[in-house]
Amino acid sequence: MTRNRIKKAAALLGAAVIGTSLLTVPRAAWTHCDTLDGPVVAAARQALSSGDVTPTLKWVTPAQEAEVKQAFRHAVKVRALGPEARELADTHFFETLVRLHRESEGAPYTGLKPAGSVTNPAVLAADEALERGSVDSLVALVVQHVEHGLRERFERTYRLKARAEDSVEAGRAYVAAYVEFVHYAEALHSEPTSHGAEAPGH
Repeated sequence: MTRNRIKKAAALLGAAVIGTSLLTVPRAAWTHCDTLDGPVVAAARQALSSGDVTPTLKWVTPAQEAEVKQAFRHAVKVRALGPEARELADTHFFETLVRLHRESEGAPYTGLKPAGSVTNPAVLAADEALERGSVDSLVALVVQHVEHGLRERFERTYRLKARAEDSVEAGRAYVAAYVEFVHYAEALHSEPTSHGAEAPGH
C-alpha cells in the first residue's frame, strides 16, 4: 500500500467512524474510555501498581489534576486496609478518573462499563493499530466501510431518481434518498478536515 494511499484513506477514518454515525448516533455513544479494559482504567491500574499517579494525568486537564491526585492518595491509603478495601479503593479511583476524563470532553459520565463492552470494529482496530505500530489493517477496514456506505446510498438514490417524476410520493422518496446520499458524502469529505486533531468523546 503506497504512502499517499494510506494517508488519504486514513483521513477517512473520522468519516467512517464519525461521519457515518453523525447522522444517527449521539456523541456520547462513541466512547470506549469508560470501560474496565479501556485505556483510562489501564492508566489507573498502572498508577496504582507503581505508586505513581503520573500515567493518569494525561487523561485529564490541568484544572482536574488536583482532584485526581487527591483521589489517588486516598486510594493508596485505603488499599492498605485489606483485599476488600483494595477493591473498593481501586473502583473509586477508576470512577473518578473516568468521570473527570469524560467531563474534560464535555461528555456525561454514565458509570464504568464491563470489559468487552466495545464492539465497534473501527475502535478495536484503532487500538490494535497502536499496539502493532501499523495502521494498514485499520485503513483497509475504513476504506471498505466507506465504499460500502457510498455505493449502497448511491444505488438506492439512482434507482429512485429514475421514477422521481412518476408521482409526488415517488419524488419525495427520491429527495429523501438524495439528501441522505449527499449529506453522507459531505460528512465523509468534511469531517477529517473540520475536526483535525480533535477526536470524538472516548
